[in-house]
Amino acid sequence: MMKKKVLIIDDDARNIFALSATLRARSYDCISCSGAPEALELLKTGKDIDAILIDMMMPEMDGYEAIPIIKNLYNRKNTPVFAVTAQAMVGDREKCLQAGADGYISKPINVDQLLQLLAKI
Repeated sequence: MMKKKVLIIDDDARNIFALSATLRARSYDCISCSGAPEALELLKTGKDIDAILIDMMMPEMDGYEAIPIIKNLYNRKNTPVFAVTAQAMVGDREKCLQAGADGYISKPINVDQLLQLLAKI
C-alpha cells in the first residue's frame, strides 16, 4: 500500500514538527511549507499530494486567501484541504468551509479527530 502524502502549511516550525511526527508515526508521508506562497508553488507542480493541512492564520497569506487559490489549481481541485486553526470561535468552522476547506480542526490538535479527517483521503 502506498503511503498517503500530506502537505502541512504552517508558519510555526513547532506545529509542523508535531504534526509530522504524529502523522509519520501512523505511516503518512509528510512534506511541509512555512507559508502559503511557497506551498502554492509546490502545488503547481505535479507532486503527489493526497491531502493538505493549512494553518488559517499566517503572516504573508492566510488560509482564507490560500484555500480558494489552491482549489482553483487545475491539478488540485479534488485534493482535500483541511483548515487548522487556533481560532476556535463560533463561526470559524463555517468561515473555513466557506473559504473552500473540506474539513476543519482546531488547535491543540486532537489526534483522533485528525486521523478521522485523513481516513477519508
